[in-house]
Amino acid sequence: MPRFSRAELESFRDREVPDLVGPDLRLLFVGINPGLWTAATQTHFAHPANRFYPALLLAGIITEPVSPSDGMTDDDRDRLRARGVGITNLVRRATARASELSAEELRAGGAELVETVRRTRPRVVAVAGITAYRTAFARPKARPGRQEERLADAELWVVPNPSGLNAHETTATLAGAYGAAARAAGVL
Repeated sequence: MPRFSRAELESFRDREVPDLVGPDLRLLFVGINPGLWTAATQTHFAHPANRFYPALLLAGIITEPVSPSDGMTDDDRDRLRARGVGITNLVRRATARASELSAEELRAGGAELVETVRRTRPRVVAVAGITAYRTAFARPKARPGRQEERLADAELWVVPNPSGLNAHETTATLAGAYGAAARAAGVL
């Protein structure tokens, strides 16, 4: 696993991480924004304490472990795309914490996400983070799970954020939520 000093990580502030999408996109996971470790490794959900990939593995969405803190390999990316799974973010710029984002940035990111969904045409969009979703889409009373409204033409889900800061979620509860969205998308 690479080791980064605080100064090295700070040098990745405001960098972007490209979307991971393929031609037969069925399930698009949406993070809030890249963290500094994610920007440094160019791998979504890459902080060593992040439970995204262990939850995907437990749910059966992926069949081989991914070590995101090392940076995904091209084979890792190809396997995700082959399963019809993609990853993007509400806000493209990297920060140390999502709390550094303004409500205006989240709303602008929500509008950009609608365009991404129109362009990539996933069956299901799963936004990872209820608070960010509520702000980005002006849905202050939204609850986790499948939403009544659609996003562009896609079925919309709000799933728990896998960050280690979201301590009341476990890898098992994350796997349950991600698995439900994956079943709706036809990935499982």
